Amino acid sequence: MEMKKRISLELRNKNPAEVAELVVDNCRSSDGEVEGLTDEYSGLEMLSMVNVGLTSLSKLPSLPKLRKLEVSDNTISGGLDTLAEKCPNLTYLNLSGNKIKELSSIEVLQNLKNLKSLYLYSCEVTTLDDYRESIFELLPQLTYLDGYDEEDNEVPDSEDDNDCVPDEDDEAGPPGDDDDDDDDDDDDEEEDEDGSEGDEVGLSYLMKEGIQVSHLSAGFSSVDCVCEGHDQLEVMQQ
Repeated sequence: MEMKKRISLELRNKNPAEVAELVVDNCRSSDGEVEGLTDEYSGLEMLSMVNVGLTSLSKLPSLPKLRKLEVSDNTISGGLDTLAEKCPNLTYLNLSGNKIKELSSIEVLQNLKNLKSLYLYSCEVTTLDDYRESIFELLPQLTYLDGYDEEDNEVPDSEDDNDCVPDEDDEAGPPGDDDDDDDDDDDDEEEDEDGSEGDEVGLSYLMKEGIQVSHLSAGFSSVDCVCEGHDQLEVMQQ
């Protein structure tokens, strides 16, 4: 499908100025230039034209809000100086798989003051000695080259990866809860111990007073006492 027709289909009766993202990958440019895209797309922030047969970006319209441009797998060899004029706010540029051979072709990107990420995978320029060092020197505004910064740290997938909020279920609960539970357990144990001591004291007292609690047996007289529905122990006196 021709690029012009593809862009028309992607528009879907919308106002071009309201389109923020446009993807026309794998369509075909008839003359190696951008076709069907005009200055009317003033609100465009992301444009993807992967594998469309581009040889130049000279006919790219003015896109003042464009931040991300994907033009990998084309045959672009130069003419990148137009980007600073047409897309001054560009922060991401993917030129992988193009015919970029010389550092001079990249040097013109110095005027893209907001450029942070540049991809040149499978471009001949990547085979040059000290390729990475040279690019970072040419483009001091650049943060990431081919997905890595100057210290070889990989670009994060997204800014949300750095905002790690612990799951509430993983937390142990408000401070002091566990200690309170331990204290409650200790109190229960102390009460049990106190109760045992109380039982022992009561039994000693009964023995001291000559009062014994026993089962009904021969040689003893028993008195069954039942009072107001409460069972009472059989109290025997020898």
